[in-house]
Amino acid sequence: MTDDLIAQTLIEARRSGQVADATSVAIADAAQAYRVQALVAQAMGWDSGPPARHWKSGGPGRDATLTHAPLPAAGVWASPADARAWSFHWRGIEAEIALRLGQDVDAALAQSLTPEAAPALVDAMAVSIELVDSRWAQALQAPALHKLADLQSHGALVLGAWQPFRAVDWMKQRCELQIGAQRQVFTGTHSLGDPTWLLPPWLQHATRGGAVLPAGTVVTTGTWCGLPLAQAGDAVRVRFEGIGEATVQL
Repeated sequence: MTDDLIAQTLIEARRSGQVADATSVAIADAAQAYRVQALVAQAMGWDSGPPARHWKSGGPGRDATLTHAPLPAAGVWASPADARAWSFHWRGIEAEIALRLGQDVDAALAQSLTPEAAPALVDAMAVSIELVDSRWAQALQAPALHKLADLQSHGALVLGAWQPFRAVDWMKQRCELQIGAQRQVFTGTHSLGDPTWLLPPWLQHATRGGAVLPAGTVVTTGTWCGLPLAQAGDAVRVRFEGIGEATVQL
């Protein structure tokens, strides 16, 4: 199936507010999924300026191929956020750490990076809440490539206050999540062990084709809490001990 036909399915789902049937389109590989991301962004008016300033990146482990998606600026909010007027099909919650670049990064620099050297490019970090949603009727059960084409099932992003970046013992980092009256605590549960580990593959992806990511570009780095579901009306609070918190009213 052509890139244009797949993209049109997602564009129509976004414009109509109705989910699409994932079985109606076939996506061949990750390269096609990324091309569809770009076509949808162009059609929706998300890429009218410089490269995206907000991204999501991550994966289930260091031995997996990480995936990446640029995020529409209209769905990025400062905490405390109010999402009651935002349209969701469903509301998955991911407690995350966002990282902010302190300098411009081009393709040559990105290709030279190692996981050990890359954190030097980061000037700040913040607690973030990713609100996960889908334009596919199958939602979490949609094929992985369909989710990748759909911005990795991105719904919206809430960013807490920025803190100067510093070394953290991530395996001992404590994260608290509260959805309504339900509270959970997680310690050292990031899938990569260290959220900065994804910086080289993300930057290499984001600068392909000669793009330059400017200082101030933000990446949110994957969930610490799995993907619990919230409901309309829930208040969500995420706190990372020693780093900060973020809240959103659904």
